[in-house]
Amino acid sequence: MSTEGEGTAPRRQPTQAGLLEKLVGAVRPQFRVDVLIPDTDDAILGTPPCLVPGCGRLCRNKGMCTGHVQRWDQLGRPDLTTFLSETTPHVLGRGPLAHCLVAGCKYGRKNQGLCHGHDRAWKRAGEPDLDAWIATAVVSATDRPICAISDCELWAGSRSGLCASHRTRWSKWVKRTGQNDLEAFVHYCKTRGDARIDFRPLPPQLKLELQYAVQCRVDERRGRAKPFDLELIMRLAAASGAHSLLQWPQHVWDEKFHAFTPRRHGNANAIPLGFLRFARRKVDDLAHGLGWDAEYGRDVWDLHRVGVRAQSRRIRFDTIPQPWLRELIKRWARWKLSTDVSPVHVSRSVTHLSRFAAFVATTGKVDTLARLDREVLERFIAHTATTGASLRSRRQSIGALSRLLMDVRRHRWDASLPAEAVIHPEDYPKLPEAPPRALPDAVMAQIERSENLERLTDPVLHLFTLILIRTGLRIGDAQKLPFHCIVRDSRGAPYLRYRNHKMKREGLVPIDDDLAAQIAAQQQRMLRRWPEPQVLLPRWKANPDGRWPMPVSTYRKHLAAWLITCDVRDEHGRPVHLTPHQWRHTFATRLLNLDVPQEVVRRLLDHQSHTMTAHYARLRDETVRRHWEQARKVDITGTAVELDPAGPLAEASWLKDQMARAKQALPNGYCGLPLKQTCPHANACLTCPVFITTPEFLPEHHKQRQRTLTLIETAKDAGHTRVVEMNQQVLGSLDRIITALEADQDVARSASDSCSEPAAATDHRPVADAG
Repeated sequence: MSTEGEGTAPRRQPTQAGLLEKLVGAVRPQFRVDVLIPDTDDAILGTPPCLVPGCGRLCRNKGMCTGHVQRWDQLGRPDLTTFLSETTPHVLGRGPLAHCLVAGCKYGRKNQGLCHGHDRAWKRAGEPDLDAWIATAVVSATDRPICAISDCELWAGSRSGLCASHRTRWSKWVKRTGQNDLEAFVHYCKTRGDARIDFRPLPPQLKLELQYAVQCRVDERRGRAKPFDLELIMRLAAASGAHSLLQWPQHVWDEKFHAFTPRRHGNANAIPLGFLRFARRKVDDLAHGLGWDAEYGRDVWDLHRVGVRAQSRRIRFDTIPQPWLRELIKRWARWKLSTDVSPVHVSRSVTHLSRFAAFVATTGKVDTLARLDREVLERFIAHTATTGASLRSRRQSIGALSRLLMDVRRHRWDASLPAEAVIHPEDYPKLPEAPPRALPDAVMAQIERSENLERLTDPVLHLFTLILIRTGLRIGDAQKLPFHCIVRDSRGAPYLRYRNHKMKREGLVPIDDDLAAQIAAQQQRMLRRWPEPQVLLPRWKANPDGRWPMPVSTYRKHLAAWLITCDVRDEHGRPVHLTPHQWRHTFATRLLNLDVPQEVVRRLLDHQSHTMTAHYARLRDETVRRHWEQARKVDITGTAVELDPAGPLAEASWLKDQMARAKQALPNGYCGLPLKQTCPHANACLTCPVFITTPEFLPEHHKQRQRTLTLIETAKDAGHTRVVEMNQQVLGSLDRIITALEADQDVARSASDSCSEPAAATDHRPVADAG
């Protein structure tokens, strides 16, 4: 929250009359009351009703209202189930009052079980036997006015409108409160013991401010605000002596809260303190307005005030000591946010620029933008290497400064920027190639094991995990999936519709029928709880309308606990710690290793360019190596060409094959000669000892054999002995190659036929490895 106590620039406080006028116009009548008593079904201020059947009051503790908790304590805290079944729903002041024992008399009892009138009549009769006298007593009239208290059925007196019992209570209530208001007393009796928010002890403006805060909390519908917690804030505000929440900065209110509030168990104080901060922020917004005109001058921006919704909602400029640099960075940040750049990216960039500002302050030489020359930039680049920051962090710091300088120069925000103040591409430290982030098959096998997935007993967590694994979505995109997120094509195939927040566009990814069925089941669960849910994966608490998704931090916490529970370990036996984004890398790598074209993977991941997809595609070389190992390769003698054993030499052999396939492919095979060597055989590849071929070129070999036979016959007729000799050599090579490759195909077919039998054992070794 952005307040003066958090580094904001001091601002002129609004006049009390101006803020008071805004409050009067903003607070609706239903909240402008002295005592607010919410209903039990109120989604924000209400709580479940008392567990005692027929009570109907808000629960406070142990599922019971305050009155029944006190009764339970007085009875020595017996078994709760027995107590709930045996106790009466009425508590002090809420049960029906006893009437006179004389038949037909509905006046309240005064003495001896008699009303005031019958008690005097009995005494005038000489106080005979009470039971006999009651049996003979009569009531002169039965048409009497009823007590003004709604739950009371006793007759009322002629002047007060209350029965005798409530008239006595009213007298005591008037002495205690100083209010001689029958209507207020009737309301008090009706709601006595109910949870309430009492605004009466507050001064006029402070009362309106807190009423406005309660109204805002109800309107935003982001979470419950229990009356017991809000009542604590009312007492604190009344005892503080303040006339407005804006009288002190937030840190002063925090100190007063901790001094006023007794330490409670766990984080019980977090809710009332959170409401106090919420209330002050809302009043501050009302006093000074929203939008850039009101927010730009602050040194700590609250992005919600300018309509930017983001998890990282605050951007701090109070750590930039130079006013000239702070103004440039603020202008740059506002422009970036206005162009729909990610608030997280802008906030991170401002943090890096703050580090540059701190470095500039240590030099003592740069007091204006005009003195920011290339030498200062070089010194800052050198300084980043001494801070202990990672290479990525150093690059981000240099990059943020480079973008700022470029935009200042491009938009002409300050013409005094020297021309030599430029960051060059070679100024960035070089990053080593990042290791693959895809999870190993052994780890994924543990994660996808059915018994482990079943340990995610919460359906939201279970479905969240399946979506991340099977679709490759970013966790932020999966978190915000809309309730209606499945679309089907003309053939009925399901697709998951999502919003790509990074590219700011709609995306579709195909899903299987099992995942579609689980999403449909989740939708039905939500409809049973909320009439119009808006997200597929809702948060559990503080979500009265089902429109708030599960926080990413909550999912990460449960994911870490689940991995520990399932004891997921890597190939070295170490516990696995993973991030949800690694499932995106795993999804892409699996597709590429299944020979899915990179363009298809790019479309599935919704990448803008192939460069990003190539980052996921690096492991695809393993698939190419597998194909090399499984393929039958023969030379001109028909001898199988094998890879070297595992080790560095095997990698070198494989790389040589990759280079040959890429740069020296022939119509009917590949050249196994290193690229830098000169071929001594010209184009006579079939007489070359480094020529290699595979079964895929058999059709070409047959065609070339036929052409060679034709050439030999023609050369014999012409008497060209040398041509006949050369082509005889080629024909011999072709015969040996064709024989070897066709023999290999026969073996493969036989193995395939044997594998088709149900009980047959299968040998998956490559044919090239045979022998």
